[in-house]
Amino acid sequence: MATAPKPKSVYVCNDCGARYPKWTGQCQECGAWNSLLEVAEPLRRPAERGIGYAGVVASNKIETLSEVNPEERRRVESGIGELDRVLGGGLVAGSVVLIGGDPGIGKSTLLLQACAALAADQPVLYVSGEESPQQIGLRARRLGLSGGGIRLLAETCVEQILAQAELERPRVMVVDSIQTLYTETLQSAPGSVSQVRESAAHLVRFAKQRDTVVFLVGHVTKDGALAGPRVLEHMVDTVLYFEGEHGGPFRILRSIKNRFGAVNELGVFAMGDQGLREVKNPSAIFLSRHEQPVAGSLVMVTREGTRPLLVEVQALVDESPLANPRRVALGLDQNRLSMLLAVLHRHGGIGLFHQDVFVNVVGGVRITETAADLPVLLAVLSSDRDRPLPLDLAAFGEVGLSGEVRPVPNGPDRLREAVKHGIRRAIVPKGNAPKEGVQGLEITVVRTLGEALGAAF
Repeated sequence: MATAPKPKSVYVCNDCGARYPKWTGQCQECGAWNSLLEVAEPLRRPAERGIGYAGVVASNKIETLSEVNPEERRRVESGIGELDRVLGGGLVAGSVVLIGGDPGIGKSTLLLQACAALAADQPVLYVSGEESPQQIGLRARRLGLSGGGIRLLAETCVEQILAQAELERPRVMVVDSIQTLYTETLQSAPGSVSQVRESAAHLVRFAKQRDTVVFLVGHVTKDGALAGPRVLEHMVDTVLYFEGEHGGPFRILRSIKNRFGAVNELGVFAMGDQGLREVKNPSAIFLSRHEQPVAGSLVMVTREGTRPLLVEVQALVDESPLANPRRVALGLDQNRLSMLLAVLHRHGGIGLFHQDVFVNVVGGVRITETAADLPVLLAVLSSDRDRPLPLDLAAFGEVGLSGEVRPVPNGPDRLREAVKHGIRRAIVPKGNAPKEGVQGLEITVVRTLGEALGAAF
């Protein structure tokens, strides 16, 4: 009696997906250490050969780009405005969206609410590998959702899921989560590198072939990165991260990759008893609005994607009992804070060698752009001198190593947003000053860090 061929073992890098015939300590492709895992070599079916992620059989025909007739894909609104904003204006048929976040942050709640809104106009299939239909029903009842048009399937085998999806023909399908799925063509356990990669490949092909919008829920590691091979993020069209402080009411949906819209777009939600609620004006919740001016506090005008955003930067400078004073940054890059303090000493003549410096962005927002440089230094100096800055003052600008204040993108949009929230004074780089000015706003133009410190103090 003939026995089935035994699958060969290969070693796959957990970070980049590179494959090796034997184990090595370092991946030669991405340089990661101790990232190679042993997996079984996939036993592919003959029908799958030559099929790419796009769901079409590969051919040898070469086409000219100008001769390709791109189809205009109509976007479908999900019924949740903040989700549509992050996706670039709505759902695109045939797109695959990967959404990750910490456990309990609200990923399943967000997608269940979106499914309830979409089910009124089109068929929706919700596939769960972690919860039973009864548990999903209890959650829908708690959120006040009828769920009349949502079809549920509790299954973890990809082949069974796709077989049911072929019968249902949904326009939107949610898979919660990709780490719980497995394919029968592999012998490794669900959640392994090969299973996650192959299961996702099956779902991506289905989405492209049937023009179905597929949402994949992904687990994250303790470092905050999506669990599984890095190639998973390359396979999908959009990667979203759901963030928020544990115990806090606000959640932030951030776009990291988007083939159909802008990256780094931001959506803000508030978690309550009835699920997630959209926050139409996030600047209002990120500004504390002190009754009296407070030392170490300043309003910063940042920009996330296409949205200007006003947030409060708080700084605390205190005498340090340690030989090496601490530099702590929450919501900002700590290395950049150290660099800015060095610039403050070199070009501002103010050294904080014996003080601890703490900087915090209110509301749990993480700022990655350089426009935060100038307001951070002004807030730090305000705390050090115990001199409060005016409540109606805002600032933005990049500070260079030579002490110059550089302009940042979309300066006029930032200033107009600041006026809407009661800001009457602004310290901005020279390159961001509008020629006609902004009605109701006194703009102070600065070129160097010394001019900015003189204008604020």
